[in-house]
Amino acid sequence: MNQPKNLTCQDDGVILASQSPRRKQLLEWAEIPFEIIVHTTDESYPAEFAVEEVAIHIAKNKALAVQAFIKENAATANKKIIIAADTIVVLGNEIIGKPTDRQDAIEILQKLSGKRHKVITGVVILDAEKEVAFADTTEVEFHSLTTEQIIFYVDKYSPYDKAGAYAIQEWIGVVGIHSIKGDFYNVMGLPVSKVVQVLQQW
Repeated sequence: MNQPKNLTCQDDGVILASQSPRRKQLLEWAEIPFEIIVHTTDESYPAEFAVEEVAIHIAKNKALAVQAFIKENAATANKKIIIAADTIVVLGNEIIGKPTDRQDAIEILQKLSGKRHKVITGVVILDAEKEVAFADTTEVEFHSLTTEQIIFYVDKYSPYDKAGAYAIQEWIGVVGIHSIKGDFYNVMGLPVSKVVQVLQQW
């Protein structure tokens, strides 16, 4: 497959500001050449923010941290396009983050069992001259999960680095998802088709 035109060249490459293996995989599937640079950031947010604003706020902080880092360390920093994303799970009005331990993961999945929740990914794409920010929302509904199913999933797949304590592309998504409305890949961590559209217009 030919590389998409007008996305990158040797000096003005794309940087993914994320350690997520799912986001890495999605950009690879989209045939976008990129490198990964991650810088630790504060993931707190103002309490009055709407849920979409929360995801964008955290993503922007990730992007700006990497931009500041490469400005100090790369001569071609101004030509770099940085992609940052943050995914949150929302049940009712509650934002559900990553589980702190095994018991927390079990309790989170018990909350989600038999219910519909939202998965919101905030994306910020920026370079030295401009910035595009957006949030994409997918609705996911679980079947009612048994305690045995939840424990099996948590113990085998250790979903401690995932918002909502699950990955839709794993076993629990195959057997436990009743319906999905929206972008499947958004639930994986990146609405990659929208990202490609932005890059094509950059």
